[in-house]
Amino acid sequence: MSNRLQERLGALSAARLQGMRRGIEKESLRALPDGKLALTPHPAALGSALTHPHITTDFSESQLELITGVHGGVESALEELTRVHQFTYRVLDQLGDERLWVSSMPCGLPTDETIPIGRYGSSNVGRAKSVYRMGLSHRYGRRMQTISGIHYNWSLPDVSSEQYFALIRNFRRHAFLLLYLFGASPALCSSFVAGRPHELQPLGDGSMFMPHGTSLRMGRLGYQSDAQASLAVSYNSLDGYGASLQDALTRPWPAYEAIGIRNLGGDYNQLATSLLQIENEFYGTIRPKRVINPGERPLHALRERGVEYVEVRLMDLDPFETVGINAQTMRFIDVFLLHCLLRDSPDDTPQEIADLARNQHLTAARGREPGLRLSRDGSEVTLTDWGIELVEECLPIAAAVDAAQGGTQHTDAVKAARAALQNPDSLPSARVLAAIEQQHGNSFVGFVRAQSEQTRAALLALPFSDGQQAEFERMTAESIQEQKRIEAADTMPFEIYREQYVSPARLGMARGRMAVAA
Repeated sequence: MSNRLQERLGALSAARLQGMRRGIEKESLRALPDGKLALTPHPAALGSALTHPHITTDFSESQLELITGVHGGVESALEELTRVHQFTYRVLDQLGDERLWVSSMPCGLPTDETIPIGRYGSSNVGRAKSVYRMGLSHRYGRRMQTISGIHYNWSLPDVSSEQYFALIRNFRRHAFLLLYLFGASPALCSSFVAGRPHELQPLGDGSMFMPHGTSLRMGRLGYQSDAQASLAVSYNSLDGYGASLQDALTRPWPAYEAIGIRNLGGDYNQLATSLLQIENEFYGTIRPKRVINPGERPLHALRERGVEYVEVRLMDLDPFETVGINAQTMRFIDVFLLHCLLRDSPDDTPQEIADLARNQHLTAARGREPGLRLSRDGSEVTLTDWGIELVEECLPIAAAVDAAQGGTQHTDAVKAARAALQNPDSLPSARVLAAIEQQHGNSFVGFVRAQSEQTRAALLALPFSDGQQAEFERMTAESIQEQKRIEAADTMPFEIYREQYVSPARLGMARGRMAVAA
């Protein structure tokens, strides 16, 4: 551990370490027992996807997103996530036999155009959310959008925007370690790649895989696009990041201009013809974030009030965990993010940004390959050597968090990561492939169906009090009322709303506000 890192760690008070906060957003497809996508609408008993604080949809009407509040403790965040799952499963169980698909890579998908896009009612804000998703389907195809994952939101008190950007630069440098340790999508259903070029190998009948893959979701088959590949977004400062994002939000893109805002029948194809329709379209492994005021553009909020927290976006669903992630993984992420914050973080360069993209793709496709080498500072180093260096630097940080919070659980989490680096067969990606091959006749869908059914039974068997049920039913009813209130209050024609929403004037500082679209 460098002296600078040691000094910065020493300067972190126990009170600040106790002030660490995290929250989870978890996406999952609704699937049928046979492993096919459920095409039913978002269940009304789960409330309004537009306004419910904990249960919404992501891209698809068939893709639930379950959200916790902000938590001071790992265990309390997991407890809330579990309760949201319990209520969701109870609703699904009453309606039939749908279950949540426990893998990041999707279940058996129908033809692209029949994957249902999320619907949010008749208000301008609700329509804008659906039109944005229609734009995503035209730009990238619906299949890609059905990939699911976990987003981990994290903050520490008294961190400046400049320090958060330094954290983000280091996170991007070292993200390969999280992909290696926690990637859990080395295989997929061959329906996902039908008609697309790929480097996957066949696995039995109907499945494809990479023998040493960790996270196909974060590789070349995942969230990728030629248009976004043209963006070399720098994370050297809030000003520079804001300028590059504003450019992407306002630069016309010929292929998207050809799609047009509306089709010949007058239906909307997308919100805008620029490279990005809105900020959320920009794919990254981590994002700087700020809670927005009603109707505010996210970029405006960042520019006006600075970074409030970061959103880690590269975590796969762990099919062996009932809610997709466990406490030890969360504690490792907490320590890893502190390491990214405390370590020296030189400015990124176009060459480094290109190297990091290559490292990500290599780790996603071949991370467990013995001797795999990644690019670091213009030379090559093995993934495991680099990973062990980082984990060793994390140990004193974990000890400091344990001293502030009590126990040894953060140190245990880092030691478990060190052991996993030396024993790749213990990693989730290796365990997924072993289970597919040894217990499910080389069937990815067979494996995930079994895990999904096991998860459903486990969550339905957990105790759930009448009071907890009543609380969720109250949130359902309130969310439906709130959606109706928003719809009744609308007076502006949608086209005027859309033009004002995507106006470049609203991306700068101190501008007016209106209802948010994503």
